[in-house]
Amino acid sequence: MTTQEHSAPNPASAPGEPALRYTPALAEEIELKWQEYWERNGTFFAADPAPGTLTDGNGNSATEGSSFFVMDMFPYPSGAGLHVGHPLGYIATDVVGRFRRMRGDNVLHALGYDAFGLPAEQYAVQTGQHPRVTTEANIANMRRQLRRLGLGHDSRRSFATTDSDYVRWTQWIFLQIFNAWYDAEAEREDGGRGKARPIAELIAEFDSGKRAVPAGIDGVDASREWAGLDESARRRVIDSFRLAYTSKSPVNWCPGLGTVLANEEVTADGRSERGNFPVFTKELQQWNMRITAYADRLAADLDLIDWPDKVRSMQRHWIGRSDGAYVDFEVPAATDSVQKLTVFTTRPDTLFGATYVVAAPEHPLVDALLAGDDIEWSAEVPESWRGGEPSAHRAVAAYRSAAAAKTPLERQAEAGTKSGVFTGAYAINPVNGDRLPVFIADYVLMGYGTGAIMAVPGGDTRDFDFAQQFGLPVIHTVQPPEGFDGGAYTGDGAVVNSSNGELNLNGKPVADAKAAMIDWLEAKGLGERTVTYRLRDWLFSRQRYWGEPFPIVYDETGAAIALPDSMLPIDLPEVPDYSPRTFEPDDIDSEPEPPLGRNADWVNVTLDLGDGPREYRRDTNTMPNWAGSCWYYLRYLDPNNASQAVSPELEKYWMGPQHNATAGVAGGVDLYVGGVEHAVLHLLYARFWHKVLYDLGHVSSLEPFHELFNQGYIQAYAYTDARGAYVPADEVEETIDANGKSSFTWNGEPVKREYGKMGKSLKNVVTPDQMYRDYGADTFRLYEMSMGPLDLSRPWETRAVVGSQRFLQRLWRNILDESTGELIVSDEPADEATRRALHRTIAEVTVEMENMRPNTAIAKLITLNNHVTGLDVTPREVAEPLVLMIAPFAPHIAEELWSRLGHERSLAHEPYPTYLEQYLVEDTVTCVFQVKGKVRGRAEVPPSISDEDLTALALADPGVVRTLDGAPVRTVIVRAPKLVNVVPG
Repeated sequence: MTTQEHSAPNPASAPGEPALRYTPALAEEIELKWQEYWERNGTFFAADPAPGTLTDGNGNSATEGSSFFVMDMFPYPSGAGLHVGHPLGYIATDVVGRFRRMRGDNVLHALGYDAFGLPAEQYAVQTGQHPRVTTEANIANMRRQLRRLGLGHDSRRSFATTDSDYVRWTQWIFLQIFNAWYDAEAEREDGGRGKARPIAELIAEFDSGKRAVPAGIDGVDASREWAGLDESARRRVIDSFRLAYTSKSPVNWCPGLGTVLANEEVTADGRSERGNFPVFTKELQQWNMRITAYADRLAADLDLIDWPDKVRSMQRHWIGRSDGAYVDFEVPAATDSVQKLTVFTTRPDTLFGATYVVAAPEHPLVDALLAGDDIEWSAEVPESWRGGEPSAHRAVAAYRSAAAAKTPLERQAEAGTKSGVFTGAYAINPVNGDRLPVFIADYVLMGYGTGAIMAVPGGDTRDFDFAQQFGLPVIHTVQPPEGFDGGAYTGDGAVVNSSNGELNLNGKPVADAKAAMIDWLEAKGLGERTVTYRLRDWLFSRQRYWGEPFPIVYDETGAAIALPDSMLPIDLPEVPDYSPRTFEPDDIDSEPEPPLGRNADWVNVTLDLGDGPREYRRDTNTMPNWAGSCWYYLRYLDPNNASQAVSPELEKYWMGPQHNATAGVAGGVDLYVGGVEHAVLHLLYARFWHKVLYDLGHVSSLEPFHELFNQGYIQAYAYTDARGAYVPADEVEETIDANGKSSFTWNGEPVKREYGKMGKSLKNVVTPDQMYRDYGADTFRLYEMSMGPLDLSRPWETRAVVGSQRFLQRLWRNILDESTGELIVSDEPADEATRRALHRTIAEVTVEMENMRPNTAIAKLITLNNHVTGLDVTPREVAEPLVLMIAPFAPHIAEELWSRLGHERSLAHEPYPTYLEQYLVEDTVTCVFQVKGKVRGRAEVPPSISDEDLTALALADPGVVRTLDGAPVRTVIVRAPKLVNVVPG
């Protein structure tokens, strides 16, 4: 790493001027000056290794040494600006980046803006102001607030997801996914099996006859050869393989937002996470991404990365791998035909205990079962099965209508009510021929498994509750223990009640019975061994304006056609308004009308895509805001590349496996810091995109993020008066009585205190701007890093900030005379105690910094600074390393003091202080050596010295040797470390 060659700026005040006290005003002067210096000289420019790419501030490319890529989670530029809780992670990554830079690493640290999304669009709906205007104003404000914090970002690498050239490459990656398919048998570079391959290779396999036409595709005769299919059929076959595809399926329709939402964007009570609008289930044609093809890799590769166990567990749970079997039940229908109902079960060994079947209300088989006349219930159907209706047709219709008004999450949450109705049909249990009534119930979802379950009330609590409500039989297939008091038994044990003329599972352990059952089902053609996942394909369409347009057009047949790279980017057109077609939040029958559809000249377009000018229709949906945040880390590496999303050489240098000592076999960003709220969505989606890019040869790292650190939150107290209304927190006064109990008043009236978030509505927001004004950025930074362990949440207390301010003021006074501005630093050597204190602090702070424990590092620096305060004059050999160690936390005051200590260059690339082992020896104590109880010698020894070593020292002491005068030693009494008594023979 090269050293900055630029001269430092002039001091804030010339030496000799009076009243050079470290006040907020002086802090601001120093901070603004050094921020301008860093920007002017490119102090934090990260150098790429290849000529012609980005250099450091001196114009040099990277040389030998490790690279270190540290990154914050993409911020969304809110119109409200930042409060003091937001910068916690940004300060932490800056501290790490500055420390690693001083340790000799080539550090890349940049920050961009995740700028698409609903808030700006909703503001546009309300005001008519273009979302871009709002977004750019918000970015400018956020950039100002963060710059004032003194963050060491490479400003050349900053961008927003809304920038046209960034949109271009987001659309390009979408086309890479659209033009790829997943070959489960292909071998990967990392030695695994299964990878994405270009669609062109799939077509070549069909053309050569290597691959047969698959069955089950609508409108395609699988018995025909590929060469015999027309163009339309071939396209349907190919589209069925694509990693990005359209399908008509039940989705979460939110009329209040005018858009479809992913399951993850819907709350547990069936409302939109943003806006709290009701969400309904509706069948719509939407874009999806086949993330399920990567389910096993996404789960398995979590073992390759350094992430918190909690986050890895959350991702594994979301992926939800289940090993089991598909089982086929024959269902005689009303039209004398026999339908097949397939269920997925993780416990096929319990099939003998199945006493009923439940299908999702929207299951297509239900319509086949009800085909024919509307006939009233027969007398044998219990009243509780009928749903209060006179026939199966009417009961099913009424139940379906009620279920359609609920979201999948609501349906799951209400599973405890065990609502359901009988369809009038019976399924035949394939293992014993029993007739099992077929119900529909809204807790069974069409999008999970096969949309139908076999119910075993003897082994499942939910099934047992349903069986109790509807009077259905209960059969145990696992022997309950003695003393079992009834109900469902969900434990382990020997299998019982499970045999027929061909299969006997009785007495087997569950695992063996499960395997035997699957083998029998496969042999009889009644089922097959399989794996399913909780993970669903990623719903990728949004009916919004403020998002990336799809680089797709449709021809006269409705086929989706990818636009060539040369036509990218597809920028957003102007539209007359940004509002959804309906804003009636309870209108379940409303249809989405994307705002892009209102610009007919943009939607209907004539293009020459290789076969002459033709009319096409553009896709009027936009991508979700997750799209831009799936790959932004790659663009930090190569922000100006007009021919590639990222240069493979630069990706390998900054992120490739073994690019530094900590990267591991998977590679990736060295340190990624952000909130745990992104544990599933953003991180899972980004990993999926990255793996597709890896398979297609665009990146060398297996994973996007090697180490993940979840910072805690800064929370705050809020206060309410007798009416329950919030009062300004900064105007509340605290009184502590004789017993140490606190009470709070506002304008003389008592108020109650509560603890939680910061927010304008809570009247407890403290902004960074207030901190800059009242204390300075360095004090603010130091306080946030000293509040407690970085991964834990902590309460904000403005009054406590003064402690950090006093530390910096004391540091300032230990080096400068506030009256004259002259140095009070001596070139004389430090005394032994001071030197030991210094080297012990360097050693301990280095360990704390390497383990991201800034609060304890700061505590040790405060201890050293207090030691220096007690000296008559500060030795330079202590002052300079102390300033260097405080620099990652309070960089502006450190730069100023470094300059005043006589250095012409910025300390940003100065080597971090190192310690000498000889000064880490523990403090000594005086040990007395006696012979027959009389003192004959003394020695300074470490407190931890062993009895053996102390005996050896005593027997070698000249006074002891002289007194013994050759006499033999009978015994040695050791009282380490202070006494040794030698008794001669």
